[in-house]
Amino acid sequence: MRVALGVSYRGSAYQGWQSQPGGQTVQDRLEAALAQFLDNPVRVMCAGRTDAGVHALNQVVHLDTDAQREPFSWVRGTNRFLPDDIALQWCRPVDERFHARNSALGRRYVYVMRESPVRPALEAGLAGWSFRALDGEAMQAAAQLLIGEHDFSAFRSAECQAASPVKTLRRIHIERRGAYWRFEFEASAFLHHMVRNILGCLVAVGAGTRDARWLAGVLAARDRSLAAPTFPADGLYFVGPYYDPSLALPESTAAMDWLP
Repeated sequence: MRVALGVSYRGSAYQGWQSQPGGQTVQDRLEAALAQFLDNPVRVMCAGRTDAGVHALNQVVHLDTDAQREPFSWVRGTNRFLPDDIALQWCRPVDERFHARNSALGRRYVYVMRESPVRPALEAGLAGWSFRALDGEAMQAAAQLLIGEHDFSAFRSAECQAASPVKTLRRIHIERRGAYWRFEFEASAFLHHMVRNILGCLVAVGAGTRDARWLAGVLAARDRSLAAPTFPADGLYFVGPYYDPSLALPESTAAMDWLP
């Protein structure tokens, strides 16, 4: 049978999602815990790979197994073997045609940033930081220039393995909540570092060092060297993928109520 699992994690201690020889990745820890729970080696496929330091609220994975377990047993049993900063949130049996990555209709990210003259302390690793005052209207206006299907090569890392730089960015929403800015991104899929590279450009616009015309030029030039530096991963959260409603897979977790 094939099962889908929802996973949340704090990425600060890990070298990203994807398995690496050193074993210090979220995938390595999750597969090790599942192997202990099932008493068999396990490989999982995720909806979207996250970078070092990036967090996830509802990462979705699937795996194939002969084990017969109740959904609550998958969650509680696997969580016994996971570190405190990684936890299964839900389990659902799915059709064998379901694929965590290929079946996704889109993906969402949120970036949380503190605007303050001094750096964060309690939020260290969980929120980005701007010591400059930011103009929300300017950032939102610039963001609208990126909506739609475009070649996002200017916001793609050199290590990106995507077959094509053309993606459909469906939504960017920016709002301020007290001292914190919340940037919401939704797209068909994202390139490696795409959100963090776009964010660096939006912050430059918000701080007044660049304007919207500059961002439009960066997008059109398709040249990474013209864009702003990659913003730190600290405040980036992979909200998760979403699927056809007929699959009835959870699109929210408790952590979404906690996130500012």
